Amino acid sequence: MTEAYTDIDQLAVNTLRMLSIDGVQAANSGHPGLPLGAAPMAYVLWSRFLRFNPTDPHWPDRDRFILSPGHGSMLLYSLLHLFGYDLSLDELKHFRQWGAKTPGHPEVGMTPGVEVSTGPLGQGFGNGVGMAMAEAFLAAHYRRGDASPIDHYTYAIVSDGDLMEGVAAEAASMAGHLKLGKLIYLYDDNLISLDGPTNLAFTENVLERFDSYGWHTSRVSDGNDLEAIDAAIRAAQQDERPSLIAVRTIIGFGSPKAGTSKVHGEPLGADGVRKTKEYYGWNPDQSFVVPAEAAARAREAGARGAKLQAEWQQRFAAYRAENPEAAQQFELSFADKLPEGWQSALPSFAAGTELATREASGKALDALRERIPWLLGGSADLAGSTKTPMVTDGSFQPGAYGSNVVWFGVREHGMGAALNGMAAHGGVHAYGGTFFTFSDYMRGAIRVAALSHHPVAYVFTHDSIGLGEDGPTHQPIEQIASLRAMPNMLVIRPGDANETSFAWQAALENTHGPTSLILSRQKMPTFDRSGMAGAEGTLRGAYVLVDAAGGAPDLILMATGSELALAVEAQAQLTGQGVRTRVVSFPSWELFLAQSQEYRDSVLPPSVTARISIEAGVGQGWHRWVGDCGIVMGIEHFGASAPYKEIYQHFGLTVSDIVNNGLHLLERSTT
Repeated sequence: MTEAYTDIDQLAVNTLRMLSIDGVQAANSGHPGLPLGAAPMAYVLWSRFLRFNPTDPHWPDRDRFILSPGHGSMLLYSLLHLFGYDLSLDELKHFRQWGAKTPGHPEVGMTPGVEVSTGPLGQGFGNGVGMAMAEAFLAAHYRRGDASPIDHYTYAIVSDGDLMEGVAAEAASMAGHLKLGKLIYLYDDNLISLDGPTNLAFTENVLERFDSYGWHTSRVSDGNDLEAIDAAIRAAQQDERPSLIAVRTIIGFGSPKAGTSKVHGEPLGADGVRKTKEYYGWNPDQSFVVPAEAAARAREAGARGAKLQAEWQQRFAAYRAENPEAAQQFELSFADKLPEGWQSALPSFAAGTELATREASGKALDALRERIPWLLGGSADLAGSTKTPMVTDGSFQPGAYGSNVVWFGVREHGMGAALNGMAAHGGVHAYGGTFFTFSDYMRGAIRVAALSHHPVAYVFTHDSIGLGEDGPTHQPIEQIASLRAMPNMLVIRPGDANETSFAWQAALENTHGPTSLILSRQKMPTFDRSGMAGAEGTLRGAYVLVDAAGGAPDLILMATGSELALAVEAQAQLTGQGVRTRVVSFPSWELFLAQSQEYRDSVLPPSVTARISIEAGVGQGWHRWVGDCGIVMGIEHFGASAPYKEIYQHFGLTVSDIVNNGLHLLERSTT
């Protein structure tokens, strides 16, 4: 038998409602409807089920909670304040204002207790699946006998809008296949979206759809029935499958606009707030009121959580004594650190080897997975092509969650959202691979990763027209420029196998944002470095690979990826014609920009204005490095279906084209 809910619990529910509408009204901006309707289910979850310690929001074995419809953020902020997190009432009063910890949509890293950045609908849903995957992996990976330092649930509130988005369908299908039984979602089933009733566009039977995915489903017919919500969550905890509980609510419950889209995205207005408070029996002349009894009841959950964490710490101390190596791994991984000397696992490749950078990446990743067992990831049904991973000795599956090889299926966007959830959970370093052109399918999740500073590694292969016969639908043209335009995204396009190893080093050392590794399908020469600079220059973004003989350069050739070999051949021909030519390998603009001005000037001397960039993609952005006097060699149109060498020839990206452009540029500069 569970303890019955009382009038004090109902007071706490209404406190969440009143704080939420006061915050929205103070900002004169926001979404009051969701908090008014969903506050009861949120309160039941937080007060009776969620295991958390508000004084330590980063306790590794806490339950995770996601508010996927982030437009209802005032509900989350009200929960955090009422349940004792370090979020003051003043912060609630400054909702959506400059510098406040209460932005319009929740942002991880800004507000204590916010687990992920939500707002783009469906992303939080997918994040929760990734969190549950990380929990399942870590629980199995660290289990010794009956003991494991990880054993918790992932909960979320999701909305109609979340369930309409395709990313949620991808993630839900994946979660059902994986039987992630510690994933429980409360569906705010209020029949209203921003444009009006959901039946304008959304008439499917949601629970039947989730039944077909392999989820446990149930329905609570009255979203104000605390006991029924409680019972539904308890039943979900007993099921081996992920759970979706549809809770029928009334959006804006208690307000003059209840049950309409008008309460979805607009403040209630002063009169509407007044009438709503009168409906609930609250003083309409007071704002941001927190009754002492409601606060005391809510703080009981945090006190229980603190006790649970203390007990966990005792168990972990015993675990550490019995399993020191596993405990050290656990602590390193949750601190976003890597094993000492891990870089020594990176392979080096012999000069003269013909190897696609995707293959070099696969060899590096296989070695790193052995050295860093908490690397967790895989590909969107392209493992044989992306080499993520190149081995198939076991995989992350129901009943075998201890493997760090994940098969995401043809679900690029779901994979991207799940990777963000893995990263947000902590304890794993997440990566995922697909063809570069399909990065567009996962663009929304990539942007959230960059915004959230998640250290996800993307392995994007088949990086250009160099993939050849598959043609323009599969040949990336504009993608690399678009990723370089994204704030906080590290983009690396290595020029040979050894640069690829160092690209992986840079990716794993980048703990403050995502990294995109842009890799070739076609084989490329591995440079003989005896007459060149070492590939460690990759870590600086750009470096002098081959310098001009006999003095300062007349001409600088800059190239990335497979075009770097073309630049090296062109340099040899130009040198034979008396042109002092420098080749700069330029795998990463972002890493180069992080270097000192002195270093950047040593690679690209301001006095040398004859410069050419060579890259098989749009030239957007290269003028920054080429300058007004240089030439950008790229592709300003879509590709074609043919053997890749023919495509390069027809599109003017050959050694002879580079040589002719160099000679023309120098001739032009002297006339």
